[in-house]
Amino acid sequence: MPKKRLLILVLMLAAAALLMTACGSKELENTVDWKVGSFQGTTQAKEDFSTEDMEGKVWIADLIFTSCETICPPMTRNLSQLQGMLKDEGIDVEIVSFSVDPVVDTPQKLKEFGKAHGANFDNWTYVTGYSQQDIQTFAKDTFHTLAEKIEGTNQVSHGASFYLINKDGVVKKKYSGTQDVPYDQIVEDAGILTDQ
Repeated sequence: MPKKRLLILVLMLAAAALLMTACGSKELENTVDWKVGSFQGTTQAKEDFSTEDMEGKVWIADLIFTSCETICPPMTRNLSQLQGMLKDEGIDVEIVSFSVDPVVDTPQKLKEFGKAHGANFDNWTYVTGYSQQDIQTFAKDTFHTLAEKIEGTNQVSHGASFYLINKDGVVKKKYSGTQDVPYDQIVEDAGILTDQ
């Protein structure tokens, strides 16, 4: 009889441990699962950049340009706030901002833009140094959004989202980068991906 009780107790403890482990491994909800394409450019520090460099890292991407008269400055300030929150939580995430106006946006201009809006370059990279057609194709294929010059102006029509990318180079989620940014949700989701 005692052996039977012991066996039941061991089985119950094993079941409880299994249940707790299952509850502890969170999964992202409402994922998009878009593969990040191969893309190269030059950083604000005039160094080579490639999306292949991001392999094995969790990162957040967005699309901006320095002469933007509408959403880019507030988006960048929002991303700066998010960067601080991620750092406070000890979540190791890279940030990459792709210029959608590469002819105008030199590395120096991107550096000045980032500084003006609170970017910390320790883990935030701005990328330029490719053609307009290249970024237009990359934005469409990877982020499912526009990156098109508006004829007769110096403005570019582009997406206003933040994209969370996992270690395998897959866009898992997209979030508003302008209004009602879900900061806490992004931090939680980024934490889940860094733990995987």
